[in-house]
Amino acid sequence: MANEKDIDQKGTGDEVTGAGKDRRTILKALAGLPVLGFFGYQLAEKKAYQQQKGNVVLKELGIENINADPVKKNTTGKKGELIRIGIVGFGSRANDLAIALGYMHPDEVKKRKENKSFDNYLLQEDLNVALIGICDVFDLHAEKGMTVAKSEVHSGGHGNLEVKRYRHYHEMLNDKNIDAVIIATPDHHHAPMATAAMKAGKHVYCEKSAAQTEAELNELYQAVTNSKCVYQLGHQVPQNVVFKQAKELIQKDVLGKITLIETTTNRNSAEGAWIRHLDKNGKPKPGDEKNIDWEQWLGSTPKVPFSIDRYYNWTKWFDYDMGMIGQLFTHEFDAVNQLLGIGIPKSAVASGGIYYWKDNREVPDTLHLVLEYPARDLSLMYSACLASNNDRGRVFMGHDATMELGASIKITADRESTRYKKMIEAGTIDVTAPMIAIQPGSNKVDAVASATARYYASRGLDSTNIGGRSVDITHLHIKEWLDCIRFGGVPSANIERAFEEGIACIMANKAYLEKRRVEWDPAAKRIV
Repeated sequence: MANEKDIDQKGTGDEVTGAGKDRRTILKALAGLPVLGFFGYQLAEKKAYQQQKGNVVLKELGIENINADPVKKNTTGKKGELIRIGIVGFGSRANDLAIALGYMHPDEVKKRKENKSFDNYLLQEDLNVALIGICDVFDLHAEKGMTVAKSEVHSGGHGNLEVKRYRHYHEMLNDKNIDAVIIATPDHHHAPMATAAMKAGKHVYCEKSAAQTEAELNELYQAVTNSKCVYQLGHQVPQNVVFKQAKELIQKDVLGKITLIETTTNRNSAEGAWIRHLDKNGKPKPGDEKNIDWEQWLGSTPKVPFSIDRYYNWTKWFDYDMGMIGQLFTHEFDAVNQLLGIGIPKSAVASGGIYYWKDNREVPDTLHLVLEYPARDLSLMYSACLASNNDRGRVFMGHDATMELGASIKITADRESTRYKKMIEAGTIDVTAPMIAIQPGSNKVDAVASATARYYASRGLDSTNIGGRSVDITHLHIKEWLDCIRFGGVPSANIERAFEEGIACIMANKAYLEKRRVEWDPAAKRIV
């Protein structure tokens, strides 16, 4: 183990600054320079010394060459056959998914040309897919989807095939021209649609959450495991290069024994609190019973009169979603589960309430969850607030160090660390500053305007830096799904991970609604 003295003796910074040369010689050489020149030399010398210490730390941890493979390669190196895709539900998220496929609305093309990001989009890999089916209960959204699917400007999409609109998703599932479906509807439709699609022999990419109830989740699990088709849940964070690097750091035990993980969400806007039925001028957005199939939109949920509020702001009601648990915690759980493989918790407790947004919502705007894993000596805490923008991050706390993981990585040694004790005493590691920091390249990225987009960007959920270029990680996540369809393999957000996340979220929601501690019975495979 090297210390400060070792570094000085090795003088390893000669090639950078001459720090290892005789100090008197250097000072003599600087004698004729202005004062600022001397201070400039001291600054460079200090910087080089800090770099030497950093190199010693990286070498000691065995991570000096950490560079996770950003993109999984298919085994054949071939492009594979064309896959014909249908999208069910064409709201804002479906628009993002279409872009990830290689299809873009003309208005988005114009916007990206104006902000100089369109050329980067054209570099996106051709996934060799054809978007040929659009299904939405809202005519306006279906028409937008049709325009996107027919777009002639794309990053590899095949726009020369006939595009069809379907009034009901079962019509799409019955169409033999459709190979795979992407489901981007409100959450209460996810499990029923994905289950039906699997039974119809369609590959499925479904946005989170996987299901709203245990019964739905169990039925989906059976449908997927009994099928030869590929299921991928829309948790794209494992595709982020920074996330892969964090996983490698954890595998190298840089943090020591991890006993507590704290993940958080803070937002402070109406849009971030799912009040989205008004336009920028405060007027209701378009949509009524004449152009929205309300009966189909409700599905199996209780019958209620048409409501533009419910249509746009469905996240506020438990009939359609689990609020922050279904929209935000689900990403946090998946990130932790993908890194540590924690699986289903032993127990869950929840608290919170509606403390700021005093509208007609049912879901809380302030929420706290604690999931316990006694067999792993681990607690996972989640805390969220929709009335503050204070950024509290995602933190993994180990005996030897703490890691903050979002769009970047920051690891700080613990002053009581066993592993780093000698390096801390030698001054090689400073516990008041990060000992490891990974910051993706500062490439030009798309503007992030909405609360959701800003939140996703801060959590590493929108793009990653590969080869000095910003790449959409949803594109990478869909590519992984398509590669598994063509060449075999298991996607990262497969049905096993989806089941674990689904149970964890349903446990948390049940704990909140019933105001009690709930447990998972692994023998009976049910929540008690």
